[in-house]
Amino acid sequence: MNRFTKACLLGAAAVSMATSAIAQEKLKMATIAPGSSAYLVMTTMASTVNAHQDDYEVIVDATGAATKHMVEAAQGKLDVVMSSPIIYNLMAKGAAMYKNLDTAPELSENLSLMFWFPYGAYHIVTYADSGIESIEDLRDKRVFLGPPGGGAYNTAKGWVSALTGMEPGADYTPVKASWGAALQGFQDRQFDVYISGGIPPYPQIEQLSLTSKLRIVGLNKAQADSVLAGRNEAAKNAVTALGRSLDVIKQGVYGDGVVNEEDVYTIGSLVGVAARLDLSDDAVYQMTKSFWENIEEIRKTAPYMNDVNLETAFAASNLKLHPGALKYYTEAGVNIPASLK
Repeated sequence: MNRFTKACLLGAAAVSMATSAIAQEKLKMATIAPGSSAYLVMTTMASTVNAHQDDYEVIVDATGAATKHMVEAAQGKLDVVMSSPIIYNLMAKGAAMYKNLDTAPELSENLSLMFWFPYGAYHIVTYADSGIESIEDLRDKRVFLGPPGGGAYNTAKGWVSALTGMEPGADYTPVKASWGAALQGFQDRQFDVYISGGIPPYPQIEQLSLTSKLRIVGLNKAQADSVLAGRNEAAKNAVTALGRSLDVIKQGVYGDGVVNEEDVYTIGSLVGVAARLDLSDDAVYQMTKSFWENIEEIRKTAPYMNDVNLETAFAASNLKLHPGALKYYTEAGVNIPASLK
């Protein structure tokens, strides 16, 4: 092979590689900032998709609020975002945080589901030496419920209210901060209680417990049974609402860094990965397939992914599956509720 021929072949190969790289379509995924299992699940999904197919590259932006991301996806500015059954219903009705957006109901029609997954148990965390041992002890304290206006804020606020009747601003001081700023503020002991949702063992709590003794505040088994029996109607309604559950944080799951001597029962949430309906079927198919076909490998190094499974993937029926996701689940022989098709 002469030099000219060799150079031509190398040049052709380089052009082919460059063309392939250029041809790879970039998909914009938005999730909430580090500070929840939703962030961990969605960034893990993006990494897995990027590693196991060559047609699409998922670019993650972990800033902002999911409530806004859903609007931006429906407008075509984002491709894949975090959603929740409750927030989607509010958007479809133009209610709550969407009440001033006249186009919210129409925009909601351009959202579709890839799968639901557990947001996790709401960890109401304080320092072991704070003197706070029950949710009632939050009275007159400084409490981070989540970024104001977000779904986590409203869930935490509602849970505290259902159990105690206390409201932010009147009975305790809500801390206004982003997830990242709040985590740092709690580590610096700038406020008393930090609330964040995650699937135990939640890495953020593991990190906090390495340097300080913590207590997780919530219900014991008898109190939880009383709630489910209806003795506190507001609390029962909170944990049985669409996309909500009564979760348990097992004693010992965080080792000696958390001083609780029994299981803690608390509210849990369901969230999901949503795609804009007009995103190509192939893109959503490839993402869904790459994620689920490699889930067992993911779990070997990410134990929080054990609760992300097909049992919860279709747990709420108010958002229909994207045709690309539906294609994958059908090919895989997954039983899909008729309401999601």
